Amino acid sequence: MITLSLIGIGTGNLDHVTLAAVRALNNADLILLPRKGESKSDLINLRRLLCERLLEAPVTTKIVEFDLPSRDDHNDYLSAVDDWHAAIASVWAQLMDEHLPNGGRVGMLVWGDPSLYDSSLRITQRLSAAGKQVDIEVVPGITSLQVLTAEHKIPLNALAEPVQITTGRRLRERGWPNDAATVAVMLDSGGAFTTLPFEDTYIWWGAYLGMDKQCLIKGWLSEVSDQIIQRRAELRDTHGWIMDIYLLAKKPEM
Repeated sequence: MITLSLIGIGTGNLDHVTLAAVRALNNADLILLPRKGESKSDLINLRRLLCERLLEAPVTTKIVEFDLPSRDDHNDYLSAVDDWHAAIASVWAQLMDEHLPNGGRVGMLVWGDPSLYDSSLRITQRLSAAGKQVDIEVVPGITSLQVLTAEHKIPLNALAEPVQITTGRRLRERGWPNDAATVAVMLDSGGAFTTLPFEDTYIWWGAYLGMDKQCLIKGWLSEVSDQIIQRRAELRDTHGWIMDIYLLAKKPEM
């Protein structure tokens, strides 16, 4: 039997790793670290640093790095993601069979939290569906949304009003969600907010949240939209990758 711990590690700040995450990390017999290419080496370097700093017996814990399969960017997004998840599940199963043939505890360090726009849980379900006996443990982590509101020093919601969390793709396709006073947008390839009316919309934007290169911009869309687009492009060119998120509100409490 394999026990797979999906360990939320927050957004790039060692201080955001919880005591529960440290305990799960040290209970693991095998830790799998995904490599996402040279342009995103910061992500695996952080995971390596976590293992170096937090493992109490690093000599006895096996750490295995692997190349994460890439996703085909064809027109059918859901089909492409489905194929991608299947490929990742296959790699996970192969590594578990190779390094823990008699069972044991596997740790996966998940950026942010395993429940918020992360597919680790869905991939794990594929292992069970394929007949592999896997017991799942989820260790929650601090999310980029929490860090965004903390760094901007704002509440997530307007008083007694709902919040909707969505993606850049859906914001482009459907516009402002009905009945939401506040909208949090994740996984935006860049500038989905430009499809909205600028007149009454405020934005709190953040990139590389929790990391040394964190960048924050806030203001009315009519005033900061171009600034965010330009700054985002500059940061991506400088670092080779970018993770950003933003919160939008209609006529917010100021």
